[in-house]
Amino acid sequence: MTWLRDLGIGMRFAAAGGREGWARTALTAVGVGLGVAMLLVASSVPHLLDQRSERDRARKEASVSRNKEDVPKSDSTVLRVDAATEYRGLAVEGFLMRAEGARPVLPPGVAAFPESGEMAASPALRDLLASSEGALLRERLPYRVTSTIADAGLRSPGELYFYAGSDSLTPATGGHRLAGYGDERGGEPLQPVLVVLVILICVVLLAPVAIFIATAVRFGGDRRDRRLAALRLVGADIRTTRRIAAGEALFGSVLGLLTGAVLFLVGRRFVGRVEVWGHSAFPSDLTPSVWPATLIGVGVPSAAVLVTLVAMRAVVVEPLGVVRGGGSHRRRLWWRLPMPVVGLAVLVLTGRVDEFTPVDPYPIAVGAVLVLVGLALLLPWLVGACVDRLHGGPLPWQLAVRRLQLNSGAASRAVSGITVAVAGAVALQMLFAAVGDEFEQMTGQDPSRAQFHTFSETVSGDAATRTIEAFRSTRGVEAVIGTVETYVTRPGKYGKDEVAPTTTLSVGDCATLKELAEIGSCEEGDSFVVHPRGDKEASDWIDETARKGEEIELNPTRDWLPGAKSVRWILPADTRTVTAAPDPLGEERRGIMTTVGAIDPRTLPSARTTAQIKVDEGVEDVSEYVRNTAARIDPGMRVATLASTERERQYASVQTGLRLGAVAMLILIAASMLISQLEQLRERKRLLSVLVAFGTRRVTLGWSVLWQTAVPVAVGLLAATAGGLGLGAVLTWMMGKTVTQWWLFLPMAGAGAVLVVAVTLLSLPLLWRAMRPDGLRTE
Repeated sequence: MTWLRDLGIGMRFAAAGGREGWARTALTAVGVGLGVAMLLVASSVPHLLDQRSERDRARKEASVSRNKEDVPKSDSTVLRVDAATEYRGLAVEGFLMRAEGARPVLPPGVAAFPESGEMAASPALRDLLASSEGALLRERLPYRVTSTIADAGLRSPGELYFYAGSDSLTPATGGHRLAGYGDERGGEPLQPVLVVLVILICVVLLAPVAIFIATAVRFGGDRRDRRLAALRLVGADIRTTRRIAAGEALFGSVLGLLTGAVLFLVGRRFVGRVEVWGHSAFPSDLTPSVWPATLIGVGVPSAAVLVTLVAMRAVVVEPLGVVRGGGSHRRRLWWRLPMPVVGLAVLVLTGRVDEFTPVDPYPIAVGAVLVLVGLALLLPWLVGACVDRLHGGPLPWQLAVRRLQLNSGAASRAVSGITVAVAGAVALQMLFAAVGDEFEQMTGQDPSRAQFHTFSETVSGDAATRTIEAFRSTRGVEAVIGTVETYVTRPGKYGKDEVAPTTTLSVGDCATLKELAEIGSCEEGDSFVVHPRGDKEASDWIDETARKGEEIELNPTRDWLPGAKSVRWILPADTRTVTAAPDPLGEERRGIMTTVGAIDPRTLPSARTTAQIKVDEGVEDVSEYVRNTAARIDPGMRVATLASTERERQYASVQTGLRLGAVAMLILIAASMLISQLEQLRERKRLLSVLVAFGTRRVTLGWSVLWQTAVPVAVGLLAATAGGLGLGAVLTWMMGKTVTQWWLFLPMAGAGAVLVVAVTLLSLPLLWRAMRPDGLRTE
């Protein structure tokens, strides 16, 4: 009952403390509210990912549709072909579809099956096509938008997705028969290295939030302690004053809980309009899980009371004043240093992580938390030890240093979140750099020879020839390595278990063939037998088919292609044998190569076309012109961008999550520093007015505020750099890797400097107001 009574008195003081009391309570509520909102967002991430993954699986084809030979045609089956493309760096996904009966299955979110020339589009794609920015994309998707895909059929609000109707789609032109939607298979489990990265990302992003909340509940401590001295004067004992102070913090934290809930609910309504690095979410996806939300609701007020009681142990509130354990009583190092050391020891004892052993997340999380929280505990001692040794200098510098020497605790608490965030970010960046090579593969492609690769197997020989010509006449295209290809076999009758000798026949001009093989001189009418480099067995198999002066069959697919006829051609006796050369894709073409003069590609049955395209990258939107040409030729034609390296998808998604979290964390850190700065200026309002009254220049005080922020931040960044490098080195050792980059802390240090300048500029209006003469008034 005594506890409840004293806590209630403290809550009354916080709620009815006049303008000063409300200002202090409001700052606490805003600070705690920002942290609570971030925690609610973090607790919503599992639900968000589950919902996104569930919608993605719901629109994928059912398992029974994976092999089109097993899916019989029916009144509900659908033919479709992937028509995904890219537009100005944005992924545009979708399918061309054709119903095979009167009751075709509908994908999720689609109310009516699109007829030929019609399209069901996502809201984002619909708006893009209707805008001037989508002019080039409209040429590629010349369908009339007749319906909008509902949320149930989309991963995110900003996704560009469509279903278009086509009356020319058949199995022979690449159509895949589909009987239903809904992929029941789960996603691939994360690799152990990625599990470690995810654990560290959670720790690094959430630890500063917890520290910020602990800092926010201590706002206004100086004025509160002076008021408690008055209570001591009327008879309250020390324990009572501590419980009353805890009641004030409890009221502020409860108000902060409500503020955070309001910020979360209001912000959730607009989350669909925010897109970062191409990712967004539906408001309904951002729903906290029950247990984390309950833990936040109980833990934040409990932590506020605990932090206040611990902080009050360093303060002696007497009836005639307040004595702080500060200047004469130096901070102890002996109990601060073991925590980060123990954290590193836990990580070392956890041992190495390999790709075969499941990862136990708890030791890794505990070790990382101990290191980061230990750095936050070390920071007050480091700041005090540094400022005690600073003397002399310009007047603003002296004012700032003297203020920090008198009380550096508030400044240290304000930057502790930066220290933890930067240390964690440095460690993560080191680990990403060390393991990145494992998830980046050299493709062998040469983007200097060609930037795009196109492939289509739904065109005839005549169309294949026109495809190459169309690409060569496209705006911005400098060269096309284009071939018309088909499979050829050696004529004859073969037994049931015999395999007919088979190879490929590629037709192109001399310029193209010189890019694909070491043929030397070339004239129209020449033909070549191309052997792979260093593979005698494959060369012998090619020679079984490519017999010079003998016939080869140009249509080995006639047995299963209805209406196809056998076509034969004699390989010239003077055909030269040459060695293959890598094409821009890094692949070696083999088999028979001929020029157009040797065989007319329009006579080739069941031909396909490939084109590797070199463009002038100085031409604006040249990639869109290439893709538009491909869409005009064949809407299902695949256009791929050549790159020398390829990043593994799971690794890329984890890195994207880190970037999104880092953006949110920088915003929170900037807000926490600004709120702390405003709280300190409000506490020193009378002192600033006195200094101005004695003739101190306003510019001098402005520079003094800058130095008061910059010095603790500089010390914090040094501690964060050392701690982050140590944590990163241990984590890299756990992964069995070596540190490849030691200078990754420089961008984070630069971000800290930018935050200092930004916070100082934003706090100047309150500083000018605090220096007005009416600040001398007191009661």
